[in-house]
Amino acid sequence: MIFKQLFDPETWTYTYLIADLVTKDAVLIDPVNTHIDNYIAMLEEQGLNLKYTLETHVHADHITASGRLRQRLGSQTGVSELCGAETADIQIQDGDIFEFAGGEQIKAIATPGHTRGSLSFLWRDRVFTGDCLLIGGCGRNDFQGGDAGAQYDSITQGLFTLPDDTLVYPGHDYQQHWVSTIKQERTTNPRLAGKSREQFIDIMKNLNLPKPRLIDEAVPANRRCGLEEDERQDTVASREAAARPVHHEISPQDMVNEAKQHITEVNVSTAKQLLTEGNITVVDVREESEYANGHIDNALPIPRGVLEFKIGNQPELADKSKGVLVYCRTGGRSALAAQTMQQLGYNNVLSMAGGFEAWQKSI
Repeated sequence: MIFKQLFDPETWTYTYLIADLVTKDAVLIDPVNTHIDNYIAMLEEQGLNLKYTLETHVHADHITASGRLRQRLGSQTGVSELCGAETADIQIQDGDIFEFAGGEQIKAIATPGHTRGSLSFLWRDRVFTGDCLLIGGCGRNDFQGGDAGAQYDSITQGLFTLPDDTLVYPGHDYQQHWVSTIKQERTTNPRLAGKSREQFIDIMKNLNLPKPRLIDEAVPANRRCGLEEDERQDTVASREAAARPVHHEISPQDMVNEAKQHITEVNVSTAKQLLTEGNITVVDVREESEYANGHIDNALPIPRGVLEFKIGNQPELADKSKGVLVYCRTGGRSALAAQTMQQLGYNNVLSMAGGFEAWQKSI
């Protein structure tokens, strides 16, 4: 997988790219219209297909790129059904799941308060909180149906119930902060830590912030997904066309079968022989909980989902010509992982057919 945090210094806005190098599916969260060409160049460089642009809310400080990206790339736009963005392809509801990359999921979580239609998006171990929860702060709630009490509830009864080590990626930051955790914000955020609901409401009521500079331009434009008023009819037509499926969704098994056409598999017997001979690194691409319940001796635990992020930090994998044996539970994830490693320059990667289940049966 590819994950990038992008920054617009003019509006202090974070945009997030999530993409898969195998299926080429990509998702952008909160894209900014002044960076459209940069987004497209980045996608083309990796050969990625933009599937969704998702908005955490109708922004008051910048204009979204979602409508323009839909025009140029055919992606679908998603905005909360409570935001009044009638030209969006998807009117997002609490709990909606966006599937991409043959198995990846992004879950929408309603987090009203900054605005009535504010959303957060949960993907794997990270949550994209928009302006609901910032690092060491939170977004204002004095316009667009904002409600301090609702915001306090969204954070304390919603976001703060996520696992402590969930990574918090906000929609903005003004202090050169990039990422936090749920535990960090719950215990140290000065607007929330140790504050009652009444205290929080009082704090937010007395912020006395100036009116956002672009609010009169940005809010109406963002309800049109960043397009001009005279493009409304074309937008509706584009939305209907985008909503019609063009390609069949690739199933996870299809991905595995395709990957196996490009890698080398070995059975358990051959794997054991290679381990006996030595000079091969074993990588377990299952989840941490699976690894904890049993694994091959000396196997490196690198879950498939974070392989691209963590592989470069493993000294045992510094030599890309050295033999690598990859395994998972039954051989599917390891096939995908082996293909990914080949794409990253490893030229002697083997996937163990049957995975750890077959290994245990052979003991």
